[in-house]
Amino acid sequence: MIQQNKLHDFLLFNFLAIDEENAIDICEAGNGYIVPGIVASSYVNIEVAANKVKELKTVSNCVSIGLGGGGDVTNWAKVMEIAEQSDPGHINQPFEKASYVKGYLQGRGVPQVVNGLISPTGEVGIIQLSSGVRMKVEEFMEVAHYIGIESIKVMPVKGKTHLHELVYITKVAAKQGIRAVEPAGGIEARNIKAIVDGIKNTGIELFMPHIFGSTIDKETGKTIPEKVKQILLEVE
Repeated sequence: MIQQNKLHDFLLFNFLAIDEENAIDICEAGNGYIVPGIVASSYVNIEVAANKVKELKTVSNCVSIGLGGGGDVTNWAKVMEIAEQSDPGHINQPFEKASYVKGYLQGRGVPQVVNGLISPTGEVGIIQLSSGVRMKVEEFMEVAHYIGIESIKVMPVKGKTHLHELVYITKVAAKQGIRAVEPAGGIEARNIKAIVDGIKNTGIELFMPHIFGSTIDKETGKTIPEKVKQILLEVE
Protein backbone atom coordinates (compact mmCIF):
# COMPACT_ATOMS: atom_id res chain seq x y z
CA MET A 1 0.00 0.00 0.00
CA ILE A 2 1.03 3.62 -0.55
CA GLN A 3 3.57 4.64 2.09
CA GLN A 4 2.98 8.40 2.42
CA ASN A 5 2.08 9.70 5.87
CA LYS A 6 -1.70 9.91 6.04
CA LEU A 7 -3.78 12.76 7.42
CA HIS A 8 -5.75 11.48 10.44
CA ASP A 9 -4.05 8.12 9.78
CA PHE A 10 -6.31 7.24 6.85
CA LEU A 11 -6.51 10.10 4.35
CA LEU A 12 -4.52 11.05 1.24
CA PHE A 13 -5.40 13.10 -1.83
CA ASN A 14 -4.64 12.55 -5.49
CA PHE A 15 -4.13 15.67 -7.62
CA LEU A 16 -2.71 15.97 -11.11
CA ALA A 17 0.69 17.62 -11.56
CA ILE A 18 1.77 19.01 -14.91
CA ASP A 19 5.49 19.05 -14.03
CA GLU A 20 8.02 18.82 -11.20
CA GLU A 21 7.44 22.41 -10.08
CA ASN A 22 3.69 21.93 -9.92
CA ALA A 23 4.17 18.71 -7.95
CA ILE A 24 6.41 20.48 -5.43
CA ASP A 25 3.88 23.30 -5.03
CA ILE A 26 0.87 21.03 -4.48
CA CYS A 27 2.73 18.68 -2.14
CA GLU A 28 3.79 21.66 -0.04
CA ALA A 29 0.26 23.10 -0.10
CA GLY A 30 -1.10 19.73 0.99
CA ASN A 31 1.44 19.27 3.80
CA GLY A 32 2.71 16.12 2.09
CA TYR A 33 -0.63 14.28 2.20
CA ILE A 34 -0.60 14.21 -1.59
CA VAL A 35 -0.08 11.61 -4.30
CA PRO A 36 0.62 13.58 -7.51
CA GLY A 37 -0.38 12.02 -10.78
CA ILE A 38 -0.91 12.09 -14.51
CA VAL A 39 -3.64 10.69 -16.74
CA ALA A 40 -2.82 8.47 -19.71
CA SER A 41 -5.26 10.30 -21.97
CA SER A 42 -3.00 13.38 -21.90
CA TYR A 43 -0.16 11.55 -23.65
CA VAL A 44 0.06 10.04 -27.13
CA ASN A 45 3.60 8.76 -26.57
CA ILE A 46 4.25 6.12 -23.88
CA GLU A 47 7.88 7.15 -23.41
CA VAL A 48 6.99 10.82 -22.90
CA ALA A 49 4.40 9.84 -20.29
CA ALA A 50 6.88 7.52 -18.55
CA ASN A 51 9.46 10.30 -18.42
CA LYS A 52 6.86 12.61 -16.87
CA VAL A 53 6.19 10.03 -14.16
CA LYS A 54 9.93 9.76 -13.48
CA GLU A 55 10.08 13.56 -13.23
CA LEU A 56 7.27 13.59 -10.65
CA LYS A 57 8.97 10.80 -8.71
CA THR A 58 11.81 13.18 -7.92
CA VAL A 59 9.21 14.95 -5.74
CA SER A 60 7.11 12.06 -4.42
CA ASN A 61 7.96 8.40 -3.82
CA CYS A 62 4.56 7.48 -5.23
CA VAL A 63 2.90 8.79 -8.38
CA SER A 64 -0.53 7.77 -9.68
CA ILE A 65 -1.34 7.06 -13.32
CA GLY A 66 -5.02 7.54 -14.15
CA LEU A 67 -7.00 6.39 -17.15
CA GLY A 68 -8.18 9.90 -18.00
CA GLY A 69 -11.13 10.85 -20.17
CA GLY A 70 -13.54 10.53 -17.27
CA GLY A 71 -12.37 7.00 -16.51
CA ASP A 72 -11.97 5.82 -20.11
CA VAL A 73 -11.41 2.09 -19.64
CA THR A 74 -9.98 1.72 -23.15
CA ASN A 75 -6.79 3.33 -21.79
CA TRP A 76 -6.06 0.35 -19.51
CA ALA A 77 -3.17 -1.02 -21.61
CA LYS A 78 -1.69 2.44 -22.05
CA VAL A 79 -1.58 2.90 -18.26
CA MET A 80 0.05 -0.50 -17.91
CA GLU A 81 2.73 0.29 -20.49
CA ILE A 82 3.54 3.64 -18.91
CA ALA A 83 3.82 1.97 -15.52
CA GLU A 84 6.10 -0.74 -16.89
CA GLN A 85 8.57 1.93 -18.01
CA SER A 86 8.31 4.24 -15.00
CA ASP A 87 7.38 2.30 -11.80
CA PRO A 88 4.94 4.96 -10.49
CA GLY A 89 3.70 3.05 -7.44
CA HIS A 90 -0.05 3.39 -8.07
CA ILE A 91 -2.20 2.90 -11.16
CA ASN A 92 -5.87 2.98 -12.07
CA GLN A 93 -7.58 0.14 -13.95
CA PRO A 94 -11.07 -1.07 -14.80
CA PHE A 95 -11.81 -3.84 -12.32
CA GLU A 96 -12.00 -6.45 -15.09
CA LYS A 97 -8.33 -5.80 -16.00
CA ALA A 98 -6.90 -5.07 -12.54
CA SER A 99 -5.77 -8.57 -11.60
CA TYR A 100 -4.18 -9.24 -14.98
CA VAL A 101 -2.32 -5.91 -14.96
CA LYS A 102 -1.14 -6.42 -11.38
CA GLY A 103 0.25 -9.85 -12.28
CA TYR A 104 1.81 -8.63 -15.52
CA LEU A 105 3.69 -5.80 -13.80
CA GLN A 106 4.71 -8.04 -10.91
CA GLY A 107 6.21 -10.41 -13.44
CA ARG A 108 8.14 -7.54 -15.05
CA GLY A 109 9.64 -6.56 -11.70
CA VAL A 110 7.58 -3.40 -11.23
CA PRO A 111 4.89 -4.33 -8.68
CA GLN A 112 2.22 -1.66 -8.26
CA VAL A 113 -0.81 -0.85 -6.17
CA VAL A 114 -3.54 -1.41 -8.76
CA ASN A 115 -7.06 -0.24 -8.04
CA GLY A 116 -10.20 -1.61 -9.66
CA LEU A 117 -12.78 0.83 -11.04
CA ILE A 118 -16.48 0.43 -10.28
CA SER A 119 -19.41 2.82 -10.52
CA PRO A 120 -22.28 3.63 -8.15
CA THR A 121 -25.76 2.75 -9.41
CA GLY A 122 -28.01 4.99 -7.36
CA GLU A 123 -28.92 1.99 -5.19
CA VAL A 124 -27.13 1.40 -1.90
CA GLY A 125 -25.57 -2.06 -1.89
CA ILE A 126 -25.32 -2.46 -5.67
CA ILE A 127 -22.33 -1.49 -7.84
CA GLN A 128 -21.71 -1.61 -11.58
CA LEU A 129 -18.61 -2.76 -13.47
CA SER A 130 -17.41 -1.01 -16.63
CA SER A 131 -18.81 -3.95 -18.60
CA GLY A 132 -22.29 -3.05 -17.36
CA VAL A 133 -22.58 -6.00 -14.98
CA ARG A 134 -24.22 -5.15 -11.65
CA MET A 135 -23.27 -6.89 -8.43
CA LYS A 136 -24.09 -6.81 -4.76
CA VAL A 137 -21.35 -4.96 -2.90
CA GLU A 138 -20.68 -7.90 -0.57
CA GLU A 139 -20.25 -10.35 -3.46
CA PHE A 140 -18.06 -7.93 -5.38
CA MET A 141 -15.75 -7.32 -2.41
CA GLU A 142 -15.35 -11.07 -1.86
CA VAL A 143 -14.18 -11.43 -5.46
CA ALA A 144 -11.88 -8.39 -5.21
CA HIS A 145 -10.26 -9.70 -2.04
CA TYR A 146 -9.87 -13.20 -3.46
CA ILE A 147 -8.00 -11.99 -6.55
CA GLY A 148 -5.75 -9.67 -4.51
CA ILE A 149 -7.05 -6.22 -5.41
CA GLU A 150 -6.08 -3.88 -2.57
CA SER A 151 -8.01 -0.77 -3.60
CA ILE A 152 -11.37 0.06 -5.14
CA LYS A 153 -11.91 3.18 -7.29
CA VAL A 154 -15.48 4.50 -7.17
CA MET A 155 -16.40 6.84 -10.02
CA PRO A 156 -18.34 9.01 -10.64
CA VAL A 157 -19.53 9.83 -7.13
CA LYS A 158 -20.76 13.27 -8.32
CA GLY A 159 -19.72 15.06 -5.15
CA LYS A 160 -22.14 14.04 -2.38
CA THR A 161 -24.77 12.58 -4.73
CA HIS A 162 -23.68 8.99 -4.11
CA LEU A 163 -22.32 9.50 -0.59
CA HIS A 164 -24.59 6.92 1.05
CA GLU A 165 -23.47 4.36 -1.50
CA LEU A 166 -19.82 5.32 -1.06
CA VAL A 167 -20.02 4.93 2.73
CA TYR A 168 -21.63 1.50 2.36
CA ILE A 169 -19.04 0.40 -0.20
CA THR A 170 -16.24 1.56 2.09
CA LYS A 171 -17.65 -0.21 5.16
CA VAL A 172 -17.96 -3.49 3.27
CA ALA A 173 -14.52 -3.08 1.72
CA ALA A 174 -12.91 -2.57 5.14
CA LYS A 175 -14.76 -5.54 6.60
CA GLN A 176 -13.62 -7.74 3.71
CA GLY A 177 -9.98 -6.74 4.11
CA ILE A 178 -9.77 -4.38 1.13
CA ARG A 179 -7.25 -1.74 2.20
CA ALA A 180 -8.29 1.37 0.26
CA VAL A 181 -11.19 3.15 -1.42
CA GLU A 182 -10.67 5.96 -3.94
CA PRO A 183 -13.65 8.11 -4.93
CA ALA A 184 -13.63 10.49 -7.91
CA GLY A 185 -15.98 12.87 -9.65
CA GLY A 186 -17.26 16.25 -8.53
CA ILE A 187 -15.22 16.35 -5.32
CA GLU A 188 -14.19 19.85 -4.26
CA ALA A 189 -13.68 22.12 -1.25
CA ARG A 190 -17.37 22.66 -0.60
CA ASN A 191 -18.17 18.95 -0.23
CA ILE A 192 -14.92 17.28 0.85
CA LYS A 193 -15.61 17.61 4.60
CA ALA A 194 -19.00 15.91 4.34
CA ILE A 195 -17.47 13.10 2.29
CA VAL A 196 -14.57 12.54 4.70
CA ASP A 197 -16.86 12.78 7.75
CA GLY A 198 -19.02 10.05 6.25
CA ILE A 199 -16.04 7.76 5.74
CA LYS A 200 -13.90 8.33 8.83
CA ASN A 201 -15.53 5.67 11.01
CA THR A 202 -15.72 2.92 8.40
CA GLY A 203 -12.42 1.33 9.39
CA ILE A 204 -10.83 1.71 5.96
CA GLU A 205 -7.02 1.84 6.03
CA LEU A 206 -6.71 4.42 3.23
CA PHE A 207 -9.25 6.78 1.69
CA MET A 208 -7.87 8.72 -1.27
CA PRO A 209 -10.17 11.14 -3.09
CA HIS A 210 -9.13 12.02 -6.65
CA ILE A 211 -9.73 15.74 -7.09
CA PHE A 212 -9.04 17.08 -10.56
CA GLY A 213 -11.37 19.44 -12.40
CA SER A 214 -12.22 21.82 -9.58
CA THR A 215 -8.54 22.48 -8.80
CA ILE A 216 -6.99 22.85 -12.26
CA ASP A 217 -6.22 26.17 -13.95
CA LYS A 218 -7.92 25.83 -17.33
CA GLU A 219 -5.35 28.05 -19.07
CA THR A 220 -2.12 26.54 -17.74
CA GLY A 221 -3.26 23.01 -16.94
CA LYS A 222 -1.61 23.30 -13.53
CA THR A 223 -3.26 22.24 -10.30
CA ILE A 224 -3.67 25.38 -8.21
CA PRO A 225 -1.83 25.12 -4.86
CA GLU A 226 -4.23 27.50 -3.11
CA LYS A 227 -7.15 25.21 -3.95
CA VAL A 228 -5.23 22.22 -2.64
CA LYS A 229 -4.60 24.11 0.59
CA GLN A 230 -8.28 25.05 0.86
CA ILE A 231 -9.32 21.41 0.55
CA LEU A 232 -6.81 20.36 3.19
CA LEU A 233 -8.00 23.05 5.59
CA GLU A 234 -11.57 21.77 5.25
CA VAL A 235 -10.62 18.37 6.62
CA GLU A 236 -7.76 19.16 9.03
